[in-house]
Amino acid sequence: MVGTLTLKLPVNIMHSLYFIGIAGTAMASVAVALSRAGHPVSGSDTAFYPPTGDYLAEHAISCYTGYNVTNLIEAKPDTVVVGNAVSRGNPELEFALNEHMPLVSMPETVCRMLISGNTSIVITGTHGKTTTTSLTAWLYEYGGLQPGFLVGGIAENFNSGCRVSGRNEGGYFITEGDEYDTAYFDKRSKFLHYRPDIAVINNIEFDHADIFNSLEDIKKSFRHFVTLIPSKGLLIVNGHDATAAAISENAFCPVERFGFSADFEWSALDITVMDKGTSFQLVHKGKELGRAQINEFGSHNVLNTLAAVAAASRAGIPFSVITEGLVSFKKPKRRMEVAGEFDNDIMLIDDFAHHPTAIRASLASLRQRFPERRIIACFEPRSNTSTRNIFQKDLETSFDNADIVVIGNVHRPERYTENERLDRDRLSSAIIRSGKKTFVSRNETIGYPEDIVHFIHDNARGGDIIILLSNGHFSGLKTLLTESFRTKG
Repeated sequence: MVGTLTLKLPVNIMHSLYFIGIAGTAMASVAVALSRAGHPVSGSDTAFYPPTGDYLAEHAISCYTGYNVTNLIEAKPDTVVVGNAVSRGNPELEFALNEHMPLVSMPETVCRMLISGNTSIVITGTHGKTTTTSLTAWLYEYGGLQPGFLVGGIAENFNSGCRVSGRNEGGYFITEGDEYDTAYFDKRSKFLHYRPDIAVINNIEFDHADIFNSLEDIKKSFRHFVTLIPSKGLLIVNGHDATAAAISENAFCPVERFGFSADFEWSALDITVMDKGTSFQLVHKGKELGRAQINEFGSHNVLNTLAAVAAASRAGIPFSVITEGLVSFKKPKRRMEVAGEFDNDIMLIDDFAHHPTAIRASLASLRQRFPERRIIACFEPRSNTSTRNIFQKDLETSFDNADIVVIGNVHRPERYTENERLDRDRLSSAIIRSGKKTFVSRNETIGYPEDIVHFIHDNARGGDIIILLSNGHFSGLKTLLTESFRTKG
């Protein structure tokens, strides 16, 4: 591993850091947290889109647009933090290497400057990590434990994506454990740096096709992760996910399963859907603890809640405090976030879902919440997996709970041959055969995504729910729709 730090960097010793690729969600959050802890922080990126760009500006982080050697010369950092999207050829990275500047990855920085000295809780899984991490952090906060945390988004209860533990050492730090790779010089999954004392595996599916060749490849990373949990630690696992359950069998620590079966250590039974959320009977090892209520819909949100409750209980937080914390929890940004409500009861929702399973879950929860209203689902194939035809068949059945489906442009299609790329026409035809109306952006006349805006205005009617499904900014579609509905109203 090249140029990594050899000394522990306590958060209470001033140390200047420069982040190459600072506008990444986690990079921005860590940069702000360390700045607020007193460290001089600066960084660079090619562009600064909301919400991360706004977040950095709000906290007065010194940012450079574009990568240039003069940025590093001006900043004079003690250490350079290299984002995992940065590769050889980046002029700042080349300068740092030539000048023998200390280089470190973001996960190493988190481990050494934020987790070190604290009990480490790591939330992993293909889906639900951000919500479950945010909820776990909030339950610990509500329980008076002042946890530090790193979330792959903005946790609304804190208006932050990362912060230092209030107890510095001897406290708790809760991390969203991403299976994506660490840096160009360290191809291990990020979560392998976080030294879990308490670990959650919510689910395991194939994703990140740009770095993993198969599901077996991903399982290998999770197996390594499980070996890091100490024998006096705890692994909390979704008992309904066969892959996660199988991997948990090799743990050297106690394992607790969660789900909808009374046979699991943590169970949600007698589930009731209400106007403003879901309630269920919480059972721990056969003992009824009482009813819990969440302001969310869908079975996936109940599973996320069970995982967070199990992690919070491990810290001794009483059930009565946990149930109060659940009711006051606010979803992270871009997780079924209401982006606008307009005339004729038209609602615009922004959601991060891009994997077929996540899309299916988001639309199912929306249908459960609004059974009588039409749903217009706008999907942007943007992630490195969804832009390829790996999930061609899975996507065809992911929109069953939508009434109209809009398919946006494939992001950076030049990366793949036509035989490798998602076939949007084939996807549209399959959805049409299921009885739904579709629109495929052609980018031919009025531009993209303006053509989607026109289609929606031509086809939307009072009471419709419009949901944007993308792991990116959908070429500004949310802003265009918001402005056009306000103007039209």
